[in-house]
Amino acid sequence: MPVTPVSGCDKPVSGGVSEKLTQLIAAIALGDEGALTALYDITRRQVYGLILRILKDAALAEEVTLDVYLQVWREAARYQAERGSPLGWLVTLARSRALDRRRAVKSKYEQAKDKWPNGEAIKAIDCPPDEGAIDAERAHYVHAAIAQLTPEQRQAVALAYFEGLSHSEIAARLAIPLGTVKTRIRHGMLRLQEILAPDFGEDRP
Repeated sequence: MPVTPVSGCDKPVSGGVSEKLTQLIAAIALGDEGALTALYDITRRQVYGLILRILKDAALAEEVTLDVYLQVWREAARYQAERGSPLGWLVTLARSRALDRRRAVKSKYEQAKDKWPNGEAIKAIDCPPDEGAIDAERAHYVHAAIAQLTPEQRQAVALAYFEGLSHSEIAARLAIPLGTVKTRIRHGMLRLQEILAPDFGEDRP
């Protein structure tokens, strides 16, 4: 079910649709995939619109919207019409999911920001799955490598990897051309890999 961002996403579902939504949720509870598709088609504007307002990131909003409908698929049997409208139930699920995601992103950024000089943050160099977290020695080298980036590179990379901003959003935030943002991020990451390669046993980026 691809999420299609649309204008007018706050347009309310009419009262006459409520009964239809209730019927669809009941069918979903019985495993009817077609009912889930129909529910999605009718309500996606409201659900996506709410999530987008909370997260202010189209890509994240799309992911969370799909998560909401997967949750509907799993928990449709729990819906009780006497406790609220079907759209109200969906909105509650959407709001909860979006706020959880926003808190998770903020927490990740804040934790990382505390580790690096001048409040800057950088995505840790990816490690093979069996290596687990970067140990203290690696953290020392990464910390030192980050300090060697230019302030512009550190800023761009931090915004991309820890605030989760897209390249275009970074360009708007910093009032610089999109191409400049991409260049700063790419050069910053390449520079980090160049600095760290001898210590981490890598021959090239």
